Amino acid sequence: MENTNQSTALLVLDIQGATVNRLTDSAPLIKALTKAIQTARANKMPVIYVVIGFRKGYPEMSPNNKMHAMLKSGAMSLDSEESYRVHASVAPQPDDIVITKKRVSSFAGSDLEVVLRSLGIKHLVLTGIATSRVVLATLREAADKDFILTVLSDCCADMDEEVHRMLTTKLFLRDAEVITADEWSASNQQ
Repeated sequence: MENTNQSTALLVLDIQGATVNRLTDSAPLIKALTKAIQTARANKMPVIYVVIGFRKGYPEMSPNNKMHAMLKSGAMSLDSEESYRVHASVAPQPDDIVITKKRVSSFAGSDLEVVLRSLGIKHLVLTGIATSRVVLATLREAADKDFILTVLSDCCADMDEEVHRMLTTKLFLRDAEVITADEWSASNQQ
């Protein structure tokens, strides 16, 4: 599997205050994610944060979309800078890239693909909340776009632990290497 630092990027997906706060215990995820981010930076790999965010009043949302209807009802606010800011414990550094998307997949309604192509990225390392939403949607679209994929299982979380387990131990294996942050860090020792 190709894994040169020049063509690999770490994607940190939807690790925002609004999503992290929905987890029962975010500490293990944040610890593993911190290690992965440190490894990427130490190896001069781009760290790309993808967040979901909307304008006040959600004009980008279709009333036909079930998730959008939930957001518009006020169940979770994502229409302010505060709500889509990356969780402080793993905040972006000045050289990191932050991309705002408008749908579940990191590619939908964003310039992620343009940034990846401009940087010559061929290999994506995926992390994020929720495993069954942004990670799954991004993985599927990235596979269709012929990216090499790695998922850091302990850097992903879902509100449903069984769904997370099934995705990381079965479904994702069809398109990606699935390993832990420690395994990935060990394979990228300088």
